[in-house]
Amino acid sequence: MSALGDRALGDRTLQLVLGAAALAALAILVSLFGDAVTAGCLALIALATVLTAPARHEVGGGWWSLLAIGALASIGGAGLAQLTETVGGLVAVVGGVLVVVGATIGFPLREYE
Repeated sequence: MSALGDRALGDRTLQLVLGAAALAALAILVSLFGDAVTAGCLALIALATVLTAPARHEVGGGWWSLLAIGALASIGGAGLAQLTETVGGLVAVVGGVLVVVGATIGFPLREYE
């Protein structure tokens, strides 16, 4: 079996998980929802980061680092915003952008056989 065949997540599942993470980050960035939805989106981003971790070992897996750093910054920024809204908000925005960029780069465009 090739390295691509050993992937823990199939391409379709990886697409679904990364798409969900990007949409969750966008939902946080536009601030249309309340605290409960924001907390759920942060949990979804964290879950997506954990689920996609095996893909970081594949060729071109550098996108996962962006996703992980973005997840940490998003969650950390949300917590920091409780102490200082401006700084926490800025950190959360940077984290959200990194999640979207990481998910976009890591999104598989075709299914491998």
